Amino acid sequence: MKGERVAQLDLLLHSHPEGLRRSEIARRLGVHRSTISRYIDELKQYIDIYEENNLIKIRPREGDDNISLSVYESLAFNLSAEILSTNTEFQNPHLASGLRKIAMNMRSYAPKISDNIIGLAESIDREVHKKRETTGKFNSVLEVLIDSWVSGKMVRIQHRSGIEEVETEFAPYFIGFREEEEGRNPISVTGRLRHTSAITTIDISSITSAIILDETYTIPDNLKPFHKPQAEELYDSIDFIPLVLKIKERSALNSFRQVNHSTPRFETNPLGQTICRMEAENSIELYLRIIQCGDAVEILEPQSFRKKFKQLLKKILTIYEPLVAN
Repeated sequence: MKGERVAQLDLLLHSHPEGLRRSEIARRLGVHRSTISRYIDELKQYIDIYEENNLIKIRPREGDDNISLSVYESLAFNLSAEILSTNTEFQNPHLASGLRKIAMNMRSYAPKISDNIIGLAESIDREVHKKRETTGKFNSVLEVLIDSWVSGKMVRIQHRSGIEEVETEFAPYFIGFREEEEGRNPISVTGRLRHTSAITTIDISSITSAIILDETYTIPDNLKPFHKPQAEELYDSIDFIPLVLKIKERSALNSFRQVNHSTPRFETNPLGQTICRMEAENSIELYLRIIQCGDAVEILEPQSFRKKFKQLLKKILTIYEPLVAN
């Protein structure tokens, strides 16, 4: 298993495909130059490292695809990257890493643009290092939110709201710039608060901690980035189950008051039975409320939820079976 310093060296070399001198590696890792050789030898056990013109590099693997841009695309990319770097409140080391990789690919046909982009990447790195305390915290939170977004898992965040710090469980839908009236463009995350249909946008710089939860969610198809929904809008998501229930007593639905759900829609089937349709949050609270209803409520659809509910009941019964046997 790679040690912390070796892992840092791995990341550093991957972020600098053009290569780094030993003295520069030592400076960036905050260690003495004499220890770098040992870290390089350790890392060679995992990846192919070589030295060329006093620069330590990672040898590209066969099959690695290079990005090929025209000179016009290259310049457009250079200009866009400059605008992004100068208009971002917090500099991102991943932007610098990505810029270097693209710059190395265009070095053969657009060397001046390549040098400009590498210079831009270096300025971003300097800014990250200079403000490492605030920038590091911001980027750590951003990385967790991106991991949560990509994996489709809920995240628990703590963030400043006015003078208070609030803990929220959150399903990230979009991450990007949000325009504000005063001209500020903070990087923000838009998503749904857990167990509600409320969509909110949070400035990532106000988030002090973020932890991914082992609970999945899906992003609705009918959302737009940073769109402020009307109160009556209901978003179709895996966290809202389209329930069809057979009801013996309507008063049993009082149990659902603590569960977030849409307005119940009632109908009578040919057998004279009352059928209720509504979208309800997919949570343990919903299971508990249905159990509380006893035989006054029966799940008809969806079949997958009915099956999961039956499995839960069987699991509960196994706890008491030994007592029954005695």
